[in-house]
Amino acid sequence: QVQLVESGGGLVQAGGSLRLSCAASGRTFSPYTMGWFRQAAGKERERVAAVSRSGVNTLYADSVKGRFTISRDGAKNTVYLQMNNLAPEDTAVYLCAADSWTRLVAGLPDYWGQGTQVTVSA
Repeated sequence: QVQLVESGGGLVQAGGSLRLSCAASGRTFSPYTMGWFRQAAGKERERVAAVSRSGVNTLYADSVKGRFTISRDGAKNTVYLQMNNLAPEDTAVYLCAADSWTRLVAGLPDYWGQGTQVTVSA
């Protein structure tokens, strides 16, 4: 069992930046692919970014490429999402997730955090 706790959300103006953190506890962190999803009001959940167990391989949604960066720190059991040049359409609840690469990329991870709200004002 893996417990995931997100932090770092908040209100920011368009063009600003935020860094989300997701701290993992419970079972060892290293075997899992980690990722970030988001869900805006009235919209389907969207996979934003994923990082492999080694941290070498990453995957981004087209909508965030060049603006968001995912990374992980094994020593701290933490995964980060650096979000730059934020836009109002990035407003959503951001959720951290963990599982195998296949399941996470398919949008079917077993482990989820509770989510953190990101609101971008125009």
